[in-house]
Amino acid sequence: MAVIVGYVVVLLSVFGGFALAGGHLASLLQPIELLMIGGAAAGAFIVGNTGKAIKATLKSLPKTMKGTKYSKEIYMELMALLYELLNKVRKEGLMSIEGDVEEPAESAIFAKYTKVVGDHHVIEFMTDYLRIMVSGNLNAMEIENLMDVEIDTHHHEEMLPSHTIAKLADGMPAFGIVAAVMGVVHTMASVGLPPSELGMLIAHALVGTFLGILLGYGFVGPLATQLEQKAMEGTKILNVIKVTLLANLNGYAPAMAVEFGRKVLDSTERPGFLELEEYVKQKR
Repeated sequence: MAVIVGYVVVLLSVFGGFALAGGHLASLLQPIELLMIGGAAAGAFIVGNTGKAIKATLKSLPKTMKGTKYSKEIYMELMALLYELLNKVRKEGLMSIEGDVEEPAESAIFAKYTKVVGDHHVIEFMTDYLRIMVSGNLNAMEIENLMDVEIDTHHHEEMLPSHTIAKLADGMPAFGIVAAVMGVVHTMASVGLPPSELGMLIAHALVGTFLGILLGYGFVGPLATQLEQKAMEGTKILNVIKVTLLANLNGYAPAMAVEFGRKVLDSTERPGFLELEEYVKQKR
């Protein structure tokens, strides 16, 4: 919804201002210019990216129409889940969570936290490292290095759509110039026409430059920024899991380990210490 509101503001500001200045909106309606700019941009997008990148970008675009996935509520659920699992380990030993880790969909503990269970990336990351902890074959430093590698790989993959869209946005003004040059060429080939008609042709040509810049900076570019922010949010939640599990591996009690994870969060999503403590008690 925010994306649509933003686009409406851009359109009203630009075209509304043009109309208030006495401009004729009909003169900006140039479908041929849009065809040249959009077609060239689509072709360059296909040429400049692998099939994997194109597929990932197209799949990620619907996400821009949705709000943030990682709210304060999902972080509170995550930390309550981690606390419950680690507390069970403290009381009953690592092997006590083997069944929960192997079949989280069948686990009574995981069933309490529906928002977290709905994110398969988070569940897979968490259960993978809990499984490694249960096996007992790696120490904390080795697990941390492995976590860092996986988080970096995940972040790079999540950032791919943002990079492809950003490069597309960078090229839109140039494609607008191409469309404008084509319009100028057409105008120069029509030099014998009356001045009023030549002026109209020149105006049509300049619309190409205008549309290229508007599409690049007003429509396509902001999508790249939003996709980048969503990728960073996806990395943040993995870092919460990483810090919490490593704190527990280094000997901290479950409550303190969760506190380590809470400190990773931005202030807008971070619950207070007492707020989180009360939430955990309610969930147990």
